[in-house]
Amino acid sequence: MAKFRVGRVGEQIKKEISSLIQTELKDPRIGFITVTGVDVTGDLSQARVYLSILGSDEQKEATLHALAKAKGFLRSELGNRMRLRHTPEIEFRFDSSIAYGSRIEALLADINKGNQPS
Repeated sequence: MAKFRVGRVGEQIKKEISSLIQTELKDPRIGFITVTGVDVTGDLSQARVYLSILGSDEQKEATLHALAKAKGFLRSELGNRMRLRHTPEIEFRFDSSIAYGSRIEALLADINKGNQPS
């Protein structure tokens, strides 16, 4: 039963963090961000937030650094919006699965181009 609650809490954190980043954070270093997932530990003490960030590697690093600086604000706002006894510690991680998937898709398209009859 507890794993269902962890999943629901994770989805709610994902929704709230995404909303907070879009509406509340005014840091110019933060670029275009998509929250792709949240992993919450079983005791709800930690949450890993996976982000997909568009831009160069320098922009991605600057965005992660800006989010790390805003972690306290995000956690306190999350605590105000959600009815939890203890707000989880937030850890931001870069999610490279979307970039990896688009690279595989481009490679498959190149392979299929080579197999076309002339």
